[in-house]
Amino acid sequence: MALDRLTSLEVFAKVASAGSFSAAGRAMGLSQTMVTKHVAALEARLGTKLFHRTTRRLSLTEAGRDYLDVSARVIADLDAADNAVAADRFEPRGVLRLNAPVSFGVRQIAPLLAGFACRHPHVTVELGLNDRLVGLAEEGWDLAIRIGSLSDSSLIARRIAPCRIVVCAAPSYLEARGTPHTVADLAQHNCLGYTLSRWTGADRWTFGTRSEVTIPITGNLRVNNGSALLAAAIAGQGVIYQPTFIVAEALRAGTLTVLPLDHPTLEVGIHAVYLPVHHPAAKVRAMIDFLVAQFAPEPPWDLA
Repeated sequence: MALDRLTSLEVFAKVASAGSFSAAGRAMGLSQTMVTKHVAALEARLGTKLFHRTTRRLSLTEAGRDYLDVSARVIADLDAADNAVAADRFEPRGVLRLNAPVSFGVRQIAPLLAGFACRHPHVTVELGLNDRLVGLAEEGWDLAIRIGSLSDSSLIARRIAPCRIVVCAAPSYLEARGTPHTVADLAQHNCLGYTLSRWTGADRWTFGTRSEVTIPITGNLRVNNGSALLAAAIAGQGVIYQPTFIVAEALRAGTLTVLPLDHPTLEVGIHAVYLPVHHPAAKVRAMIDFLVAQFAPEPPWDLA
């Protein structure tokens, strides 16, 4: 049976410090026979003796003294690594790589990071903004914000906020084109499409509490970013179907108007997702708890 090389290294160091095979065995909970096997395995691998053995005395050879110096450094480095990983489970620290959709990250995450830094000064946040679906394992993200349904069931998810989606347009557009009152009326309007969503997409919008109503839409602008759609709608170009975390300020300012239709608009969840691990790092737990606290019980963008 092959012996674990690292364990053999630790056994060798303990024999050297304890001065005997039996004392080392007692200290490590091993039989003297097993201690002897570990040392013998090291000597066979190295091709040299590590100890001078007599009936009265055990002492290191010159090679043994050199090897002990190296062993001490290896064991110390391993202990430091173990301690660092253990500490990461309990104390938030290190670099946290957080990915979020562009509009949500700019509008709702970035303004909160100063407060997070005050609470957790040993964590450096690397915020990546991307509207495509990133791979956490493949791209090295610790945490990602996902809006809508979660297609990857292998990830651990925690809901951090609700996400209401509303149909709205600028007063100037409604004055020029009229106000739609039903979802069917949208067929007569310039509907600006979001290319990355299957609910509020470039050619169809979904309504209803169970997403049971789908309406085809057309328009002269298709964009892969919600903030760009917001700017176009405020300028009077057309109707948009976007989350309130993007349009709330414009609604409060009166530069956009919500259009009440005959079917309810969607509400989906905003989730923080991370890779399945038995004990997520403290920095990951800290960020999730922080975001939940900031967005509960009602997300700030939906407050009047």
